[in-house]
Amino acid sequence: MTGDFEAEFAAPLDGMRVELRGQLCIGGVSVGIAGGRNSDVIFDSEHERFRVETGASDIELRVEWVSELAPTPGCTLFDSGTTWRLYQHEAGFQFDFGDPIAEGRPYKRLLVDRNFCRAGLQMSAEYFSAFPHAADPLGYPLDELLIMHRLTQERAIELHGCGIVRADGIGNLFVGHSGAGKSTTTQLWTEREDVEILSDDRIIVRRDEGPQIDIEEKQIPRSARNDKEIIGAARKFNMRMYGTPWHGEAMYASPNSAPLARIFVLEHGQGNVVTQLSPSQAVAELFARSFVPFHRHEYVESALSFLEEVVGTVPVYRFLFEPDSRAVDTILQFHD
Repeated sequence: MTGDFEAEFAAPLDGMRVELRGQLCIGGVSVGIAGGRNSDVIFDSEHERFRVETGASDIELRVEWVSELAPTPGCTLFDSGTTWRLYQHEAGFQFDFGDPIAEGRPYKRLLVDRNFCRAGLQMSAEYFSAFPHAADPLGYPLDELLIMHRLTQERAIELHGCGIVRADGIGNLFVGHSGAGKSTTTQLWTEREDVEILSDDRIIVRRDEGPQIDIEEKQIPRSARNDKEIIGAARKFNMRMYGTPWHGEAMYASPNSAPLARIFVLEHGQGNVVTQLSPSQAVAELFARSFVPFHRHEYVESALSFLEEVVGTVPVYRFLFEPDSRAVDTILQFHD
């Protein structure tokens, strides 16, 4: 693939004799994949849940196999220290994915335009000949990096949290750092309530541009009808949370979404205490638990701007909780 990959992206797919296509949708972002091998468009079990019919996509990704990939000289924009490096490219960005076994040579290289709409992925035939079962174009962390960067172009953000949807449709998001209690919270709720877990580790929140959901009172269990007002607020303010394939210990990963009613910042404490945060506090707490590319200041500014919009429409609380069923009772009995 040449340096002028913007021009290559504009070329028709037939020009590369692409035979196979696949598509998935994560957090409202659709990714179309085109390649010449079955492995290019076969998803693993976690991504398969997010497969959709092929059509127009937000990101168009072409897979190309090359004999080998040489290391990239020059300074990096970001180095994860283990699995990937980011470079500035004349037409956008270049992500190199490495493995200690590859002895400094990348096994995958992603070239993507500045708007994260068109991308080319080079796969090293030399590397994957030894690891054929690992030949997954979207294998972590490429999938999350691609979606995370695309979200910088939209009013959306990825947060470190578990999304819990009750049978009445109410969606509560519990955000927290690693070890804060997301998996514990997931377990407590699934033991007590008929809930859907969108993810137990990473949730995408975005403005809901789709049609509004109308929930009739007769559809809501009697025990939860006093929460109907919350559903109305979530519908009015147009915020929605989405599941992702990137799960935690409990391994919940749903392609579904739900209107977002409340956000709770999880912290271990005593007494199960819920305290509302001010807008500035809420933005700071959510930003500290977000996945935002920090290598460009405009991405950070966009994330902070969107979080201001989120906390202006969805109430955010600090939740000091104890890891037992009383934590669930506290939320069930809580009123804004």
